Amino acid sequence: MPDDRLLGVWVRRFLLEHIVAERNLSRNTQRSYRDTFALLLPFISARKRKFIDRLCVVDFSSDILKHFLDHLERERKCTIRSRNQRLAAIHAMARFVAERSPEHVAWCAAIRAVPFKRFHRNELTYLEKSEIDALLAAPDRKTAIGYRDYALLQFLYNSGARASEAASLQLESLHLHPRAMSHVEIHGKGRKTRCCPLWPATATELLALTRNRSPAEPVFLNHRGQAITRHGIHRLIRKYVGKATAHCPSLARKRISPHVIRHTTATHLLRAGVDINTIRAWLGHVSIDTTNIYAEVDLERKAQMLTHTNALSTAAVSKRPWKDNPSLMAFLRSL
Repeated sequence: MPDDRLLGVWVRRFLLEHIVAERNLSRNTQRSYRDTFALLLPFISARKRKFIDRLCVVDFSSDILKHFLDHLERERKCTIRSRNQRLAAIHAMARFVAERSPEHVAWCAAIRAVPFKRFHRNELTYLEKSEIDALLAAPDRKTAIGYRDYALLQFLYNSGARASEAASLQLESLHLHPRAMSHVEIHGKGRKTRCCPLWPATATELLALTRNRSPAEPVFLNHRGQAITRHGIHRLIRKYVGKATAHCPSLARKRISPHVIRHTTATHLLRAGVDINTIRAWLGHVSIDTTNIYAEVDLERKAQMLTHTNALSTAAVSKRPWKDNPSLMAFLRSL
């Protein structure tokens, strides 16, 4: 019979029963939770001078948790986002324990009282049309590797896919039609699948790239014939940003990654008049609040709206001051 006083018993149950069986979270999320406790348990053990397998739940106090979070920032040089991500995993584990062990409710409350740390959200970086065009023009399409790289960059810009989503994309997820609308099924975060339309130019490049290949193969292969990794995609983009900077110097002022191309897709869709809910589905966001960030950072659209607003304000000026309107004042007094 497992000893419910031991912290290790609850960590095992949380990871196996809740994260895997109940929530069925993605493998990447499972690894993130695992890594949190792989860092936390040795830290508690060193503080309490007890073997990890003998640590009790009560050995893990809110004070130790605060010291652990400081350790992540100061010694491991983690960002505030990473710190908060680790804390979220610990909060979830504490809630799991409290729901199944009433004697640990007070302990759970103390652990969950440790707050997340506020941080300044940097303004999102995205590429202007001339910049993304320069990046797409950088690969040498006369070579096999250059053609693959061009198709990959075009796919990222079209779909707004994350690097991990593009790396894991299989041929069977592509639905390419030379004379009809093509689309791709993208398997994203949280095991969610979304369908994304493909522009005719993107479909043409992918058709040429994947011709006579098995549906079970990855779409984008490295030089060894294996699936390209997300780290490989990051390196590929850095390579072509360096090359494209010669023709578009403004690229040198931006730190460009696959996620910046994703931001670029959303911003350009917004400028093209696509509604925010469609963009949310396009990118696979769970919450519309996440997608709304793009509406806030698009300076060009803000300027257009400001001009439009000024025009409306000028047209709406009345010849009589508002305070002389008796019907409005009568309405207010009637409330």
